[in-house]
Amino acid sequence: MIRQEATALFELADELNEEFDAAVQTLLATERRVVVTGMGKSGHIGRKISATLAATGTPSFFVHPAEAAHGDLGMLVRGDSLIALSNSGSTPELRSIIAHARNLDIPVISVVSRADSPLARGSDVVLGLPAAEEACPVRIAPTTSTTMMLALGDALAIATMRIRGITRDDLALLHPGGSIGKRLTPVDQLLRSTDPLPLVSPDSRMRDVVLEMTSIGKGVAGVIDEFGHLVGIITDGDLRRGFERIMIAKASDMMTRSPVTIASGTMVEDAYVLLNEAKITVAFVMDADDPHRPIGLIHLHDLALDV
Repeated sequence: MIRQEATALFELADELNEEFDAAVQTLLATERRVVVTGMGKSGHIGRKISATLAATGTPSFFVHPAEAAHGDLGMLVRGDSLIALSNSGSTPELRSIIAHARNLDIPVISVVSRADSPLARGSDVVLGLPAAEEACPVRIAPTTSTTMMLALGDALAIATMRIRGITRDDLALLHPGGSIGKRLTPVDQLLRSTDPLPLVSPDSRMRDVVLEMTSIGKGVAGVIDEFGHLVGIITDGDLRRGFERIMIAKASDMMTRSPVTIASGTMVEDAYVLLNEAKITVAFVMDADDPHRPIGLIHLHDLALDV
């Protein structure tokens, strides 16, 4: 079944033409919202397409076609555009909402498999699905057709997103919750201003450095100069490697110069990648206005990403 549906997706990709371009331009020109409708399994796919559009910078919502005929047609207003999904293109419940859209001069984009269907004839843009059999053993249950609809909706949403120039920062505003929200959160928001930083001077005795590291419990101490600029870092690993010098050394003797740091404003996802690639577990976060001044400390466990 999966291979059969995958074959249909390749056929769909090969058959995309200027109608797809016209559909994207219609979405871009929409002044208000993109309304999506469909009945049955097409309706379930329509809900997902609408959600993906909204999540990628194109305001959208789903209207059930049967409910529309019982008063919900008022959800459509001039300035909207309409995407209607129906494999056969003959779904009777779509007639009212299509007619209402035409009366309001709302452009209609249809996703159908039959170009001679009523829905296709009543549309401004027709996105045709290849004539692929359903993967259902008796060729009835919507399977292949709905998979193609879903992929086509994703393609429309992402193409529109790219042309709009939607950035990851823009998406962060739309995804404040869950795993996505955590990944797109600036590391600054994980810092607690009340937490003291483990900082020492280059001339500090290693005994004092160890006490400072222990008091904070992060297994690290930053070495700062007289201007408060980070010039080095000392970790638990440095202590183990230079154990024989601890009693006589100063911080400047054992510190790692030019340590890996994280700029203020860096997203959690990027910080997570940076720490892993550098094979370290902790790093200082630096002031965006003064890149040499540490303002916080972030540990790999603080990021706690499910990636």
